[in-house]
Amino acid sequence: MSKYYLGLDGGSTYLKAALLKDGNVIDTVVKPTGIDNNTTAKQIVEDLRRKHDIDRVDIGYIMATGYSRKILDVADDDISEITAHAYGVRVTAPKEYRPGMVVDIGGQDSKIIYLDANYNVKNFTMNDKCAAGTGKFMEVIAQILETTIDQVGPLSLESTQPCDINSTCVVFAQSEVISLVARKYDRRDILAGMHLSMAKRIIKMMKKSEKCGDILMTGGGALNIGIHKAFEEEMMRDVYVARYPQFNGAVGAALIASERGAI
Repeated sequence: MSKYYLGLDGGSTYLKAALLKDGNVIDTVVKPTGIDNNTTAKQIVEDLRRKHDIDRVDIGYIMATGYSRKILDVADDDISEITAHAYGVRVTAPKEYRPGMVVDIGGQDSKIIYLDANYNVKNFTMNDKCAAGTGKFMEVIAQILETTIDQVGPLSLESTQPCDINSTCVVFAQSEVISLVARKYDRRDILAGMHLSMAKRIIKMMKKSEKCGDILMTGGGALNIGIHKAFEEEMMRDVYVARYPQFNGAVGAALIASERGAI
């Protein structure tokens, strides 16, 4: 009987899990990280075990990744999130798609991972010092504009004249948005402008020599159709959104777990 393998991605905002069997994603779970990542991780394992009516011994290996990977005692080992994301695309990207670049937009950081033809990491760039260009940034803007994070993307697509957002710092951009609201600009145009501003900021992180190959977008930010559209407009090319975008790191960790468990 083949084993199950579990990947846990302890992010700054959410803890994600992906359960694999025979290289296929069987289930995914996401929970707020909370103040006790360890307890949250154990609860996820228990919930998955009960849901699929399996014993702990049926899970051949558990691999952790992400910010809190070192403190997740339920895991057998941990791996860097860059490596996990690179592995994840083997499942989350279509078979005919050959991503040379992974753009991951998380809750607190955004990163660009450059891959070779065999999905090995060649290089990466990370923005983890400023919230601009992250999911948390859009949550703040959504609050100011009295909408929800789920609606910012669809609303931005209704824009007819995107606002020009010049600030690249989250604090100044927040002030700029408040000023636009006070001047009665349509929130749909403000949101479209914010998405374009985010896309430009992340694209500036890209290494010119690496702008080749297909582009795969992952992370919770990839669920935002407004950011996706802004990227395609700014890059002037197709950008593919991964399957299970929020779980790409967890899927990669589970794939690595299956390799370790097979040894």
